[in-house]
Amino acid sequence: MSMRHDINAPILQVVGLSVRFETPLGLVHAADDVAFDIYEMETLALVGETGCGKSVVASAIMQLLPGNAVVEGKALFSKMDLLKLEEKEISRVRGNEISIIFQNPSLSLNPIIEVGEQIAEPLQVHRKMARRESHQVAKGFLSRLGLGERSLMRMYPFQFSGGMNQRVMIATSMILSPKIIIADEPTKGLDRALARDVTSEIEKIMDLTGASLLLITHDISLAAMISDRIAVMYCGEIVEMGKCKDVLREPLHPYTCALLDCLPERGFKPIAGASPSMIDPPQGCKFHPRCPYKTQECMQKQRIRKIDGDERQVRCWQY
Repeated sequence: MSMRHDINAPILQVVGLSVRFETPLGLVHAADDVAFDIYEMETLALVGETGCGKSVVASAIMQLLPGNAVVEGKALFSKMDLLKLEEKEISRVRGNEISIIFQNPSLSLNPIIEVGEQIAEPLQVHRKMARRESHQVAKGFLSRLGLGERSLMRMYPFQFSGGMNQRVMIATSMILSPKIIIADEPTKGLDRALARDVTSEIEKIMDLTGASLLLITHDISLAAMISDRIAVMYCGEIVEMGKCKDVLREPLHPYTCALLDCLPERGFKPIAGASPSMIDPPQGCKFHPRCPYKTQECMQKQRIRKIDGDERQVRCWQY
């Protein structure tokens, strides 16, 4: 995909997003001062190891976090701050203008409602479309995703494979032609061939709807395939962000380098040490306990450096 945001204003601006969870063990710092923009018809990948906070960011934007979450910051969309909307207002945005594809379709789909009805329902609720007409549109979406037989509309999620249910989730999320799609680990648990198929279908429908995509994934190969820009998260923070090809070709942050070295084509080298506690994160740079290049400065405070204007940024004292 090409970069298409040279002169356009961002469609979504996330500014200073921090999320903490109050637990019996203490305050979990799940996201800390996260900031990024998404532009029209752009794909931004949020990548990092499991538990780094990337899914929390998506749920915070959509106000889908549990009651013990404390959220600060802004998520600006269509002159609204999504984080400040009442439930009635955010429910109009969810699915209609910003849609989310969850990583586990078996938990997201209703087991006792036919898949055709589940795909058609958003049209009936948000567009007040007649049931028969909404089913016709739903059938068209299923056809595009390779599930076009009429009988499949009358089947239930338990009768489908994981890959088929993932396609149903994609159709349900995209049927209202939202402006932004948030895909939370859309290929998790799928084999490589099926993951490629699902990714291809997401891209195809994005092109049809003109939607932007926030892709949340630990799969760097997937991010490399479809992303315009990439933001690398570690311990609740974005440590590096830039054009996908630049970050993957010439990573700047030591964590990004270490993460890429975990790939099979780079020799499966594990990152030394263990991920820090999100309850008691390290002072300064959170990666410094595992970093071979750390200095005294790294252990005391952080530095965010912007390179090439705003095209590239890195949270590291080396730059």
